[in-house]
Amino acid sequence: MLVILGFLMVAAFMFLILTKRATPVVALILVPVIFGLFAGAGLGIGDMITDGIKSLAPTAALLFFAIIFFGIMIDVGLFDPLVRGILRLVRNDPMKLVVGTAVLAMVVSLDGDGSTTFIIVTSALLPLYLKLGVSPVILTVVAGLANGTMNIIPWGGPTVRAASALGISPSEVFVPMVPSLIAGLVIVLLFSIHLGLMERRRLGALVFDQEMVSVGGGGDTGRPARRTGGGGGAGGDSDGGAGQFIDGLDPQRDTLRPKLLWFNAALTVVLLVVLVMDILPIPVLFMIAASIALTVNFPKVKEQGEAIARHSASIVSVVAMVLAAAVLTGVFSGTGMVEAMAEWLLGVIPSSMGPFLAVITGVLSIPLTFFMTNDAFYFGILPVLTETAAQYGIEPVEMARASITGQPVHLQSPLVPAILLLVTLAGVSLADHHKKVLWRATVVSLVMLAVGVLLGQIPMG
Repeated sequence: MLVILGFLMVAAFMFLILTKRATPVVALILVPVIFGLFAGAGLGIGDMITDGIKSLAPTAALLFFAIIFFGIMIDVGLFDPLVRGILRLVRNDPMKLVVGTAVLAMVVSLDGDGSTTFIIVTSALLPLYLKLGVSPVILTVVAGLANGTMNIIPWGGPTVRAASALGISPSEVFVPMVPSLIAGLVIVLLFSIHLGLMERRRLGALVFDQEMVSVGGGGDTGRPARRTGGGGGAGGDSDGGAGQFIDGLDPQRDTLRPKLLWFNAALTVVLLVVLVMDILPIPVLFMIAASIALTVNFPKVKEQGEAIARHSASIVSVVAMVLAAAVLTGVFSGTGMVEAMAEWLLGVIPSSMGPFLAVITGVLSIPLTFFMTNDAFYFGILPVLTETAAQYGIEPVEMARASITGQPVHLQSPLVPAILLLVTLAGVSLADHHKKVLWRATVVSLVMLAVGVLLGQIPMG
């Protein structure tokens, strides 16, 4: 009975999420409560949920303060010089422009918000793509790959979901996967170089001759029509300067702190170094770093309140999701559903494949996270696979590491609002984006999985 109820609960949760009949927060709370009562939890369901909340409180704190910290860094202008520098470097070279797109997307993705990343990248660089005649699809592909690969950072979402679903620390999942992340980013850069070289070859000498670029006209073949007006204010300007391309990071905004640029840069570097060294728990690191950033950049109490409020929407949605996940994980564990489902799976999976469940999970994460939301995969599928893998001596943290390697592909899913925003801002169709990005994203995911296996972070056999 517990097996049937468990699978029905997962199916009901996934149905509500995939059909958008309920938000993840609502589904994470109501579905397990209803099925938990059917499973005979009774009033004990309160203790189950409370235990789940206690286990996920550090994760909620991590997300809360990570969003504040990187939000502040964007507000005060830490990334503005990088944007301007990239724009100055690329000039009229398509290859440099595409590689610069990848680098910018990687850096801005540190805030863990795909929508913010895509808004900044497109508003800063799309006018230059259009002026040079570089296909905007290249922009969406490179930005999508970079953000999808960076999506495994602990405050990005998937790592937190995997850790929350299995009751482990996000740092245990992420830190050993840093080499895989680096390998994935290298592959993204190689793809960017290749795409840029192809665009340079396609456009030929035209992109290096400013007069010929401005001629355009009906006789031009193979180049997208040039837009005027809007698009970050580039309009018909032809001087190639950086200023007009940076509307996504308003150079006149009141929150800029140019005199504190080096302090904020040093603070961010120290934070990331200490994070990788795993000296302190990640939530504690971000609590301290966010407090320092607020105090130094916004010394007045009113300014600090406004700085937090600017990012309140992201904070509320993400933290609420984590706390709601405590209901699902608490009921799953407290009622014994996970154990019962794992025993059933153990009986149907050939014993010869059991030791390879971590690698199998990594491979399955590629298509499954594309066709379903992260919430459905990490809270519905991963706990069952993990409980089954435990019978073969595979640790939950190893399963969590394998499960996040499919994120470069997941980010391209039409179920992800951020990617829909990206293709809309760039003016390209999702189909055109998928034609170029899906196989490349699959390669990145498989490389990350392979590196994890080679370094022993993900067991194989």
